[in-house]
Amino acid sequence: MLRIARAAMFAVLPAELLLVVLLVAGVSLPVPLLVGAEVAVAAVLVLEATVAYRLFRAGRRAGADRRKALRATVEGLVPSPVRRIVGFELKGAVSLVLWAARRRDGVPPGAVAVPYSGGQSWTLLLLVFAMAVETAVVDLVLLSTGVPTAPRLAVLVIDLSGIVYALAFAAACVTRPHVVTPAELRLRYGAYLDLRVPRVLISSVRVSPCYNESGMVTVQDGRLGLAVGSQTNVVVELSEPVTVVRPLGGLAEATVIRLFTDTPGVLVSALRSGEHAAAPATPTTPTTPGIDGSGGAITGTGTGRTSGTATGRAAGRPPLSGRPPAGGP
Repeated sequence: MLRIARAAMFAVLPAELLLVVLLVAGVSLPVPLLVGAEVAVAAVLVLEATVAYRLFRAGRRAGADRRKALRATVEGLVPSPVRRIVGFELKGAVSLVLWAARRRDGVPPGAVAVPYSGGQSWTLLLLVFAMAVETAVVDLVLLSTGVPTAPRLAVLVIDLSGIVYALAFAAACVTRPHVVTPAELRLRYGAYLDLRVPRVLISSVRVSPCYNESGMVTVQDGRLGLAVGSQTNVVVELSEPVTVVRPLGGLAEATVIRLFTDTPGVLVSALRSGEHAAAPATPTTPTTPGIDGSGGAITGTGTGRTSGTATGRAAGRPPLSGRPPAGGP
């Protein structure tokens, strides 16, 4: 019955939306067609309510409280891609408020925020400007040609919603930057991706510009790409794979992450040394000849690896290679 309810919802609701658009546009429809459509919608609503009640009752019988049972009901009735798309819209609306208030989401005190929106700011600005001009021109054309008010307003609402979507996307990228904390590297792409990588899994990090990335969020052959304007400039290699939740809910594993930031040097320095701009770390061990506290080159061998290991021990955390330092306890 659950599959039938989902199929009926996706079949009837678009048809009902089409009928509404036709009626608003002034199209005369046969009365039997309208009555049949309303009966079909009512039947689907009854079916959805019945399935939802059964799912909720099953959750309660399993020992879940009302909130968990309700959440399980929604998850069982509404497919994951639909829930995630609705979540994107809600997060975008919240991002607009944060953007207006000049605040950021998920950046705790002492953490390093690494922005990535600068690489696409001008593109999005030009896109919003073009959409605004197109909206005004189309509305004037419809008004001058005598199009009825109802369809003209429908087109206007669609155009304005596109502008709001573009602004919400830009706001989400600005207010949800990458974040480096002592425990993890949090990678985000607006409201569409949120990946937490424990720092103990990071084996190397380096600046490596690439200008031919395809797509914004891609996972292929264990490589996660977070591109802005088809560009990435930092490569993070992991000692163990991490699970990536794709924008529409699909799962994949990645051991190499290519991403774009406006300040790649800040991200690399923060991951190598563990020193945060807001709260610089103070070494707790004396300076040793050959160790300058900069963290060394974690991808190198010999002196570079020794420097990175010693700095990690001085900061009171494991080295970035994910292995205990030689001679340690």
